[in-house]
Amino acid sequence: MDMLTVLPSNFGYAIFTYLYSWIMLGYLAVKVGGARKTFDVKYPTMYSDKHQVFNCIQRAHQNTLEVYAQWLVFQTIAALVYPLSAAVLGAIWVTSRFSYAWGYYTGDPSKRMYGAYGYIGYFGVIFLSISVALQLLGVY
Repeated sequence: MDMLTVLPSNFGYAIFTYLYSWIMLGYLAVKVGGARKTFDVKYPTMYSDKHQVFNCIQRAHQNTLEVYAQWLVFQTIAALVYPLSAAVLGAIWVTSRFSYAWGYYTGDPSKRMYGAYGYIGYFGVIFLSISVALQLLGVY
């Protein structure tokens, strides 16, 4: 069976959201690598006892990785039935991770909340996934 006939026609938008998230993760990783050089934090050390800003840069990346797998699952489930809505919600979440990181990079952890609008995208795809599950179960 040809995948192009199985997936919704607008699923390509979701694929572009995945690509956008790949760019975001790469950006965050490069920022951690640069901070390791700037603050002389050698591998495999995860956090610095001396440099709060390094820890903030590291946490921005680490926190994103901590929720990324769940986001991918819910993003995919939602996009199978609601591809355009999932793509928009996904783009909101991915964009918010940049805002989150840029706030965190200031060295003031409270500024990471600049990315709080990402919960719209994150919980949005979770709610769409619940809708898909209920439809599959014949609840509605």
